[in-house]
Amino acid sequence: MKLFFGLAALAGLAGGTITYVDQETGFTFSEYKAAFTLTANIVFRFALPSNAPSGPYNAVIQAVIPNQLGWIGLAWGGSMVKNPLTVAYPNGQRATISSRWATAHSTPTPYTGATYTPLNTGNKVNGTHWQFTAKCAGCTTWTGSSGSVRIAPTSSSRLAFAYSTGKASQPSSNTSSIPVHDTPNYFTNDFSQGLNPNFDALLQRNGVSSDGGAVFVDGPL
Repeated sequence: MKLFFGLAALAGLAGGTITYVDQETGFTFSEYKAAFTLTANIVFRFALPSNAPSGPYNAVIQAVIPNQLGWIGLAWGGSMVKNPLTVAYPNGQRATISSRWATAHSTPTPYTGATYTPLNTGNKVNGTHWQFTAKCAGCTTWTGSSGSVRIAPTSSSRLAFAYSTGKASQPSSNTSSIPVHDTPNYFTNDFSQGLNPNFDALLQRNGVSSDGGAVFVDGPL
């Protein structure tokens, strides 16, 4: 299986976290671009509620991935083990999003502690990239090796990601097996640049309930 090893060498070409306002979904995201090649980036975006409670809270993750990649995985705790993993792979004109967890440096298994609900917008495939946008319930708090962990919405946190050019064996299944990746990559994301005072209203505008799954939306807010 062919893997790309150039990201570490290109990482210096990627900038820090910026604020990105997505005209399609209406969310304000914190955005980090990781250089994949000299002309292509892997883009991670995170939208959080400004008034997040002290316990668990929802987040919206958006990622834009070059078509050369067969899957990508993001570790919310900055390690590939014992924290929620967002794994995604292209499936026709949309991406399949899979909730995973790893207890060792081996293939991660399905994780029921985090659930994903794709937004009605922000999920697409074109000639160069594929993109997904989803609400995650369970990505911002978990119990790891050292106890309870919570991502503070106003903080900067280390995240990790990995990827492969190999494809998922069953791209329509969120429990599909995926090829192994090589060395993970890391970045620090400033979540405070993606705070949204109207977070729940934006979820509803995009067809997603703040406390459950999809909702019917009959017009703009």
